[in-house]
Amino acid sequence: MEDVISKQVSTDAAAGRARRGTNQSGMRDHNERLVLSLVRQHGSLAKSDIARITGLSAQTVSVIMRELEEDGLLLRQAPQRGRIGQPSIPMALAPGGAFFIGLKIGRRSAELVLIDFLGNVRAMLQHSYRYPAPREAIGFVAEGLAKLRGALTPEEDKRIAGLGVAVPFELWSWADAAGAPRAVMEEWRDCDIRTEIQSLCDFPVYLQNDATSACGAEMVFGKTGDLSDFVYFYIGAFAGGGVVLNGRLHGGPTGNAGALGSMPVPGENGRPTQLIDVASIAVLEKMLAARGAETAHLWTSPEDWGDVGPELDIWLGRAAEALAYAIVSATAVIDFQAAVIDGWMPVAVRHRLVEAVGKAIEGIDAEGLRLPKVREGTVGIHARALGAASLPLSERFLIGAAPVSGSA
Repeated sequence: MEDVISKQVSTDAAAGRARRGTNQSGMRDHNERLVLSLVRQHGSLAKSDIARITGLSAQTVSVIMRELEEDGLLLRQAPQRGRIGQPSIPMALAPGGAFFIGLKIGRRSAELVLIDFLGNVRAMLQHSYRYPAPREAIGFVAEGLAKLRGALTPEEDKRIAGLGVAVPFELWSWADAAGAPRAVMEEWRDCDIRTEIQSLCDFPVYLQNDATSACGAEMVFGKTGDLSDFVYFYIGAFAGGGVVLNGRLHGGPTGNAGALGSMPVPGENGRPTQLIDVASIAVLEKMLAARGAETAHLWTSPEDWGDVGPELDIWLGRAAEALAYAIVSATAVIDFQAAVIDGWMPVAVRHRLVEAVGKAIEGIDAEGLRLPKVREGTVGIHARALGAASLPLSERFLIGAAPVSGSA
């Protein structure tokens, strides 16, 4: 699929930039995106604040904000009095200004989510399976889109700005690890999933690696504070990640930057292996299955795994050590402010994992490096689906959007 993805890099998106438009189907210009990004970051801002931060003239800011208000993207807030002169009027994002749909196709489940302009989840659908099959995934999307759009008013439906797809690149290569029939997984090699889904809807469809999308969710919706450079790990069926540099999701020329699952880490007997072979939840699943324990709840009940047993402690210890080495290795290349860890797991398990990673790092020789702070992600189990929904949001309305594959 990687070859297919590289060919999809957006001819149409470039055309979209040229035809700005005044509604949600058009690309906003740079200054409008800058204003929307600042308002999203700060919650609300007055015209004078935006002029001061951006260096744009007060007149330019006034014109931009008036147009954004007329387009239904900004809302006036209560005037702020107490200063000399006219009271300032902060402007905030309008929740119903635009809507976005995100699709996550994972190795054990698919999710479809509808969010508003603030990132609030309006609806979510989930479908679990033993392994992903193209036809089954597309059928889930077709059915799910009808349900999500059917719950919106006609005016709201017109404001759907796009659909993002988060899917593991080269999904067919994980047949053995996913325990799936090789013939079914091979179908992904020739499946142009973005085009298939584009045929189901009348708004643009974007495509991104699933772990990179989760990283994007942390950047757009998470509580990252003033972090502008961080390495991100998402622990799902398989471990992956992403990189944020200068406040921008960095995908690299092929979209594989931050492919942290492939990072070499110490394995058994000191032999090198990949992070994905140690820190993935699929590894915990195999450990449980080896003693005949039930494993379905790992995928169907990520909020509460219940009493997993001693295998969880063993897995956490090994995963933490592997993640610690991955963080130190990444820091030797880029001076990250933080290492963020999130995943398809209960909050309590994530907390234990992050604590264990912090302790494991202390035992690694990192002389010459300034190690980043290890912290928990703030988006949680649905980060990949929300990250998918953030693709059209970032591409059309924000500054610092990562390159994504095509739109129509």
